[in-house]
Formats: sequence, structure tokens, C-alpha cells
Amino acid sequence: MKKLIVIAALGSLVAGCAVTPNSASVYNTRQAQGEQTVRMGVVESIRNVTIDKGSSGVGALGGAALGGIAAGSNIGGGNGALAAGIVGALAGGVLGNQAEAHLNNRPGLEITVRLDNGELRAITQDADEPFRIGERVRLLSNGRTTRVTH
Repeated sequence: MKKLIVIAALGSLVAGCAVTPNSASVYNTRQAQGEQTVRMGVVESIRNVTIDKGSSGVGALGGAALGGIAAGSNIGGGNGALAAGIVGALAGGVLGNQAEAHLNNRPGLEITVRLDNGELRAITQDADEPFRIGERVRLLSNGRTTRVTH
């Protein structure tokens, strides 16, 4: 029974760590073959940022479950095991929450572009493609999402 709980907790933890990319190079199936507006411009500035996908709580819950099971089943008996399980659950919850936050934070870029019509636009996306100030770029927009590409 304990093995089943551990496997379920690990599965929840792994599933909760999946994050959606904010890359200009990644399209989901709904975006494929969709028409986009293309505007041209020049990069005015680039700023490094952190993209935080937020916490779902899965890391904390998974860590608490694993910590409680590991500590409670391996330390003492009776009330000692219960106390160890509680301490293990608290420590596991903190560590699981930190692990989820680390996995959900990614480096990003805030790219400010001066469009050919003179307007300024700032777009934040994953830092998976290098840009340089003064470089000519394209802004691809579908009404909700805008990407900066070469």
C-alpha cells in the first residue's frame, strides 16, 4: 500500500512540473497553420527577466507526502513514528515547493522593438534565441500572442 502511495505522489509531482514554453520557436497545435500579422521593426533594448509560471502546489503536496511516508515509516514506532511523519511531511513540503518553483522559473527576455511606424512594443518571451540592439526583427501577432523572431 505504501509503495502505491509513493508512486502516486511521484506521478503527481512529475505531472505538476510540466510547463508551457514562452518561446518564439514553439507553437501548440491550435496555433499551427493560423494566420498571423507580421510587423517589422528594430530592437531598441533587451532586458533579462525571469518568467515565473507560478506554483500549482503539486510540489509541496508531493514533497509532503513523500517526506511523511519516508520519515514516518523509517523512524521509531507509535507516537515517535507519527511525530517523525509530521516533521518529514513539513520538510518535504518545503523542499517540494522549492523544487517546483525552481523548475517553473525560466530565463526570459523583455525585448523592446521600435516598429517601422514609430511605435514601441515590448514583448517578453523565453531567452532561447539571441537578439542584439539595432537588429531588424519581425513581430508575429495572432491577436493574443506576439513573438519576436528574426
